[in-house]
Amino acid sequence: MGGRFLLYTDGASRGNPGPAAIGAALYRMDNGKRVLVDQVSDAIGIATNNVAEYKAVIAGLKTAMAFEPDELVLRADSQLLIRQLEGRYRVKNPTLQDLFSKAKTLLRALPSYRLEHVPREENVVADALANAALDL
Repeated sequence: MGGRFLLYTDGASRGNPGPAAIGAALYRMDNGKRVLVDQVSDAIGIATNNVAEYKAVIAGLKTAMAFEPDELVLRADSQLLIRQLEGRYRVKNPTLQDLFSKAKTLLRALPSYRLEHVPREENVVADALANAALDL
């Protein structure tokens, strides 16, 4: 398919660690408008919020790969996640190091990508998808 895509991701954990879930919303840009093309909403068992954030990115990127994007903009409301993926913050936790590595491998497979930290108010769809999976 190709084209420019926006991927919004969010992870949620109730208890940190506790029951956790992921959400991702993938949009294709069509004449300046966002068109929802796919989404992810899955419970992932017991996990920390940071693990859920990374697993949401990985699931979202795998979903996006099926559309063969020419450019992908990854947006998340976790500043830690975005700064780590940018290389501005170190990843010290061994569990997160493995997830970080998987996410970076997927990002490097894209022809072009950009990472953006967004306020929670701009990430409501991915947040709702993660919380819907937790509520099931």
